[in-house]
Amino acid sequence: MFADIILPVPFDTFTYAVPKDMECRVARGCRVVVPFGAKKTHIGVVEKLHDDAPVGVVIKVVSEVLDVTPSVSGEQIEFWKWMADYYICSLGEVYKAALPGGMKQEEGGARKKKKESLFADCEGLVNTLNPSQQKAFDEICKSFTDKDITLLHGVTSSGKTEVYIHLINKCLTEGKQVLYLLPEIALTTQITERLKKVFGDRLGVYHSKFTDNARVEVYKRQLSGNPYDIILGVRSSVFLPFRNLGLVIIDEEHETSYKQQDPAPRYHARGAAIMLARQLGAKTLLGTATPSIESYSNARNGRYGYVELTQRYKDMKLPEICTVDIKRLKHQKRMKGAFSQTLVEEIERALANKEQVILFQNRRGYSPFIECKNCGWVPRCEHCDVSLTYHKRTGMLSCHYCGHTYGIPVRCPQCEEGEFMSVGLGTEKVEDEIKKLFPDAVTQRMDLDTARTRSAYERIISEFADHKSDILIGTQMVSKGLDFDNVSVVGILDADTMLNMPDFRSHERAFHVIAQVAGRAGRKNHAGKVVLQTRSADSDIITQVVANDYVSMYNNQMAERRLFRYPPFHRLIYVYMKHRDNQRVEQLASIMADRLRLVFGDRVLGPDCPPVGRVQSLFIRKIILKIEIGASIYKVRTLLKDIRREILSLPLANSLNIYFDVDPM
Repeated sequence: MFADIILPVPFDTFTYAVPKDMECRVARGCRVVVPFGAKKTHIGVVEKLHDDAPVGVVIKVVSEVLDVTPSVSGEQIEFWKWMADYYICSLGEVYKAALPGGMKQEEGGARKKKKESLFADCEGLVNTLNPSQQKAFDEICKSFTDKDITLLHGVTSSGKTEVYIHLINKCLTEGKQVLYLLPEIALTTQITERLKKVFGDRLGVYHSKFTDNARVEVYKRQLSGNPYDIILGVRSSVFLPFRNLGLVIIDEEHETSYKQQDPAPRYHARGAAIMLARQLGAKTLLGTATPSIESYSNARNGRYGYVELTQRYKDMKLPEICTVDIKRLKHQKRMKGAFSQTLVEEIERALANKEQVILFQNRRGYSPFIECKNCGWVPRCEHCDVSLTYHKRTGMLSCHYCGHTYGIPVRCPQCEEGEFMSVGLGTEKVEDEIKKLFPDAVTQRMDLDTARTRSAYERIISEFADHKSDILIGTQMVSKGLDFDNVSVVGILDADTMLNMPDFRSHERAFHVIAQVAGRAGRKNHAGKVVLQTRSADSDIITQVVANDYVSMYNNQMAERRLFRYPPFHRLIYVYMKHRDNQRVEQLASIMADRLRLVFGDRVLGPDCPPVGRVQSLFIRKIILKIEIGASIYKVRTLLKDIRREILSLPLANSLNIYFDVDPM
């Protein structure tokens, strides 16, 4: 007997011989220990058993079988194969992402908890739906009779979570499991508390901020005869085993955090979860106040069901959005620092009324960079083509791409002067200025510097929710569906950094983020106030956000994307090439682009140097491939793999890395 085995290396499978005494214990999905290379061993997963002996190679033998029953189901392996195929990566790379670390180590694992039967039945435990929510619930159920996927388009604070809870309850009464996906770990804190109150220990939580042992425990429980009925988690939750999945909820479906960037597999959890549900015969609900253009397009053309929830929970009014033209104010010298007088007055009013404030600035650190006052020299990372961000608290300069830190130079290496000034605005600087303006207010900052751990996330969120702090300053973390019932003012300090990103999705993303941040404001019978500071007050996207006019934004973006062949009219595949030698990667990228054009013609753009052209000492080139929706994606992927193999076989391509990003964000 021979076994094709998936190993945690960037290849699909390796064939090993199975000793006679192990044949009765080896099955598809079992973990086995195998020799690899001269001295290494790996834990792999059996993909297939067969009796076809490989020809012309030395066959190594399986050393040990670790599982009595398979750790990976046949459905999971098929899902892995789909992911490797669609996102043009290897099965080994999917395997590395799919299993927690302890499952890939011989001593991995954790003790199992005994399941307590606190809730034998959820009926009667669910908060009652209001008429708008009940109507949405009924329409979703009706939509699921003939659609596998439904988009719930509900304004911010409309009570979508309550609708989810009723749908979960319905699914559980039918004896099925639920996967509830969130884009950010920060959101799981609040949602976990709400779901625990209803479903108790039937709920399992799974994300990367948990210890590896905790993740192994959840994984193994899902394999047992006593699995969690509901899994709440972030994108990696799609890799968990499910025995009887009935419903997948993808909350905040528009969020870019669902896309895995590095390493491979570079999957989008929304697309992966939809495929998982399809393979297992489950329904999928996409929920958001600001749908992605792709999802909304699918709903408009009838591919998805569509349900609206237009009334805010407890009759809260949508916030009033006040636009402040900071370009004009600065020209008139009527604005000092980060805050307009309008925003300062609104913060004063909120604090006087014992209400809370959220301030959004989408840059962490004290300032994006420092520069020499004399000659304008800017410190840059030695390993990446980016300026270094100044962090005042640590007194250090940091690269936000590779993580290297540097001390502040004593003298400018260019002119030998010793004076530097900070340029631009980060959350740390916002916090400093707020403390000077409002010394009696308690402030919290939530960004990657202050909320790196699970406990830090939870502490910041719970303290603000309990009104132990008055002002929360943060990056996009504060925009992602957090629910605070005492926030009356939201300040968006600089909308233009989002509008001016060199990306075809920049206006869509700006609409999403501004609308989502604005949606944190408002209380019962009292509309919140949003102060939107911008240098582009007359732009279409700002006008659309102020009017809460999603449809106009959608129509404008669709017209542009049709014209320039972008999603949802075309699929995008980015081809990345990396090498330590800039000239060599430039030469190889030109060869690659020429070879691609022979096959794909004018669907190929580039090669170009991306905005950050060197990261971790590797020079980067990018080629864009635009493929018509009706084209055979299987054929495209086969051709791309063949061309990559051809380029990598060139003598010049030694140490070259080529990878693909399918459906990039």
